[in-house]
Amino acid sequence: MTGLSVRTKLTAWYGALFLLAGLALVVIDYLLVQSSLPDPVRVASTTIDSADVTFGVAAQAIASPGAAVQLLSGSLDEYRSSTLSTLVVGSAIALVATAALAVLFGWLMAGRALRPLHDITATARRLEAGKLDRRINLDGPPDELKELADTFDGMLDRLAESFDSQKRFVANASHELRTPLAVQRTLIEVAMADPDVPAELKKLGTHLLHTNERSERMIEGLLVLARSDRGLHARTPVRLDEIAASVVRATAAQAEAAGVTVETRLRPRTVAGDPVLLERLVTNLLVNAITYNASGGWVYVEVRGDPALEVRNSGPVVPPEAVPTLFEPFRRLGGAERTGDPRNAGLGLSIVRSVAQAHGGRAEAQPGRRGGLAVTVRLAPS
Repeated sequence: MTGLSVRTKLTAWYGALFLLAGLALVVIDYLLVQSSLPDPVRVASTTIDSADVTFGVAAQAIASPGAAVQLLSGSLDEYRSSTLSTLVVGSAIALVATAALAVLFGWLMAGRALRPLHDITATARRLEAGKLDRRINLDGPPDELKELADTFDGMLDRLAESFDSQKRFVANASHELRTPLAVQRTLIEVAMADPDVPAELKKLGTHLLHTNERSERMIEGLLVLARSDRGLHARTPVRLDEIAASVVRATAAQAEAAGVTVETRLRPRTVAGDPVLLERLVTNLLVNAITYNASGGWVYVEVRGDPALEVRNSGPVVPPEAVPTLFEPFRRLGGAERTGDPRNAGLGLSIVRSVAQAHGGRAEAQPGRRGGLAVTVRLAPS
């Protein structure tokens, strides 16, 4: 019974056990009836001896007692066989009919008994990292299934508390770090504005400004990531094609400076969600596609039905085994983690995936045939 559902297995076991019990009952009834029926020869002999005969048997009994016994025992044997045959056939028909009813009732009762397990499974499928507010709240007697459901609810309570604590920490830490970074940038800019600053100090200040800018981008990315991980509290109709067109215009100067051509195909598409987060999703994809490209390369942006958004670009060859890691925070192609790349903070695709999940969708990527990356974003229909 490999591959069958638990409900089907329980019904099969219940039906098989019922058939075995019914078959044993039929055999026992058969043996009891067989033993209770009198022996034809003995009854015939007793009847002839007592002269308790009638009709045509009486004459034969007077003329030839042996023939009369044989005739009477044959009639009784036929009656005995007919009775046992009727018992077997009737019992078999009754057994088949009741077995069918037993299987039907077994199927219904198995479904009723397993309903809490289906509720647990459905709840688990609807859960997301940012949406742990669903509970089973199973009603009923304190049996094993209710204990399982209550244990599952308790685990969700602990997970929700842990996730909320983590997100609050990231958001609070990010907010706290923004102020000192802004102060550092201001102090560096004021110091570099002095005309008497030596060239070596200006070079150091420029390097510090780049480092500070990268830290600010990382903090901003963490704030967006924490916000999208918390899920959406409200949804509004958003024209994804208009957002994509706006982002393409905003990044036109960056694309021109990088020597990258951006092509678009934007069909009208309305989704339900947060316009700020969706704009950040498109911006991250487009900026990544421009940044990790080659001079004279291209970027293709398309908005359509399903997937809702696709961004492809030319560029270096991306190993297929490296693609899944690109969606992890602080991961970059080539194994560089948390250091080294001044172009972004390593949160671009992580934010894309988090925003897509917050909108009931998902983000996927695959390497281009001649290099680069193709990222598709599927969003829930509005």
